[in-house]
Amino acid sequence: MYRILIVEDDEGIAQAVKEQAGMWDLQAECVRDFRNVMAVFADYAPHLVLLDIMLPFFNGYHWCSEIRKVSSVPVIFISSASDSMNIVMAMNMGADDFIVKPFDGNVLIAKIQALLRRTYDFAGTVPVLEHRGALLNMGDNTLSYQEKRIELSKNEYRILLALMENKGKVVSRERLMERLWETDSFVDENTLTVNVNRLRKKLDAAGLDNFIATKIGIGYIIS
Repeated sequence: MYRILIVEDDEGIAQAVKEQAGMWDLQAECVRDFRNVMAVFADYAPHLVLLDIMLPFFNGYHWCSEIRKVSSVPVIFISSASDSMNIVMAMNMGADDFIVKPFDGNVLIAKIQALLRRTYDFAGTVPVLEHRGALLNMGDNTLSYQEKRIELSKNEYRILLALMENKGKVVSRERLMERLWETDSFVDENTLTVNVNRLRKKLDAAGLDNFIATKIGIGYIIS
């Protein structure tokens, strides 16, 4: 079942779209926390995003830009701001379509279904993991945080991926070394320590202090 993320602060419109989507076997979720849209995006991993322009705290252009930093998921703007400048700006920001309010629910669903078919007949979404506002993009092995892009080495990426896949759980040093061996290079205890320390320095420099905690004698944890 395709997942639709609805970023619309008019609760009546958002709920109506959610109900309409459900009638067509589309799973939909409405954003409630408009300060942390990207956290919801990462957790829900939608196949398509419906995005209003006028939103609390940050506008739809901002969130479209943030989404495009980590994902090529289809984005449809829904807005009453239907002048040509807004439409052009939305498309330039990376939107795939623009639907003017008020709209017919059946037309909206038809456009959603057409865009889903065009997109997923050929390719799937690039998965993203999120923690504390940091987004790990599994498509290009990078980490994004507060508009900063953090380049990771192959080993740093594999370490962070293993930890973020197991948030709240201790990942043993042995397990991390096994993940690094998957790169076809032998990794010993000292090499693992060096890689973790380098990764921590990059995270600290980006403002992600104490992102990785050490469990002495056991391993590491993100919580």
